[in-house]
Amino acid sequence: MWAQRGRRGWQDYRRGTDRGGVPEWAIDQDLPKDVFTFARVRYDSWGRRNKWATDYPESDYNFSYRLQELTAIEVANDPVVVGLTDKELFQYPFLYMIEVGDLSFHDHEVAALRTYLQRGGFLMVDDFWGEEEYENFAFELARVFPDRKLQEIPLNHPIFKGVFSLDKRPQIPSINAALQGRDEGITWEGWDPKEPHYQALYDDNGRMMCIVCHNTDLGDGWEREGENHWYFKEFSEKYAYPLGINIIFYALTQ
Repeated sequence: MWAQRGRRGWQDYRRGTDRGGVPEWAIDQDLPKDVFTFARVRYDSWGRRNKWATDYPESDYNFSYRLQELTAIEVANDPVVVGLTDKELFQYPFLYMIEVGDLSFHDHEVAALRTYLQRGGFLMVDDFWGEEEYENFAFELARVFPDRKLQEIPLNHPIFKGVFSLDKRPQIPSINAALQGRDEGITWEGWDPKEPHYQALYDDNGRMMCIVCHNTDLGDGWEREGENHWYFKEFSEKYAYPLGINIIFYALTQ
């Protein structure tokens, strides 16, 4: 584990000013661009400003480090932030989007995301809680694909049985919620989101285009791994990293 980083704005992060203690790793110099880059989506929201930056940039650095450490995937040292209408969007086969409970896509973002997913891109959505937030995101996703419905992913799916085999659909709370509910075994946040859900959106050929992780928070499991040993062992090491790695492998190989 490494020392916790201080929070920074995304502008500083994109300039690569501080890795916050995460070491750099060697990239094959024969194929320096043949690497996986963790790409986070920047979006506008009518709720709290910059909700897209929750757990950022700590989680992105930590996950990139663990992905290259625990697998044979060549991973870029520096994750990126990208908008749905940025010209470089299609350079990244995998996108990560967080805290979508009150986002509202612009029309041009709807069109851009539809094109990206139809052309083979993959979107992971994480860390939003409760029925109200779910209904809001489901509405926005229906603007992208009005004729498609999210489907619950069964436990025997490769998402849960890929590189790491999980025995349940894990619920990963934020570190504060986990510590507060530790004695009672409470792993949910808020009043109504007591069950985690992992749902998928498929194209006409059955390819998974999007995974939606609802009532769970993988990003905090990545971000906060160095802050509390119990939280790291119980949530980061046991669930957040294994499930995240499974999702990446599935997205890149299906």
